Amino acid sequence: MNMPLRLLVVDDHTLFRRGLIALLSQYAQVSVVGEAGDAGEAQRRAAELQPDVILLDNHLPGVRGVDALPGLREAAPAARVLMLTVSEDEHDLADALRAGAQGYLLKTIEGDALLQAIERCVGGEPVVSPELTGKLVSALRGAATTPPAQDDPPDALTGLSPRERETLRHLARGESNKEIARALDIAETTVKIHVQNILRKLSLTSRVQAAVYASERGVA
Repeated sequence: MNMPLRLLVVDDHTLFRRGLIALLSQYAQVSVVGEAGDAGEAQRRAAELQPDVILLDNHLPGVRGVDALPGLREAAPAARVLMLTVSEDEHDLADALRAGAQGYLLKTIEGDALLQAIERCVGGEPVVSPELTGKLVSALRGAATTPPAQDDPPDALTGLSPRERETLRHLARGESNKEIARALDIAETTVKIHVQNILRKLSLTSRVQAAVYASERGVA
């Protein structure tokens, strides 16, 4: 029997946090092992508990959840971070994905859909609320018009093999491993290996980051 996924819930509104924990307690697939109301407490709890998933609000006392992401990822490197917020701002969405969030969900999401999103993100899939798909495309298009940062390694993309570059192009279009495998006529397991190599060579941590990276550099 599979062990339930271990969750850390980070939100400064006690009533929402407790309600979310009560909702998640109905599902045997997940277990809330900790909670936090601010970024400092969240980082301490993440380091202590090493959860599988961190559900993170973007509005915390004195800091955006997006800005707390690097500290959380350092405290719990294996954890997937899912933003769970009321903000529909495309800049918040883009900032969260660039900072390493595995997904961006609105607090209006239904319980079953939230559970599915958690399971998908643990499986390595990026998850974004359907209402924000258009804004995600706009954010990526906007990123494509922004020049790369001056301190980016200029030869990072040249380190990719031709097949890895092809895979990266499909990642930039938001395609799943199955869709990429079909397009390139290769096995899905081979796609997974290519994705892992891309993330390692470009020093990225998620498919979403790879899509943003590719869009910023005109890989399409």
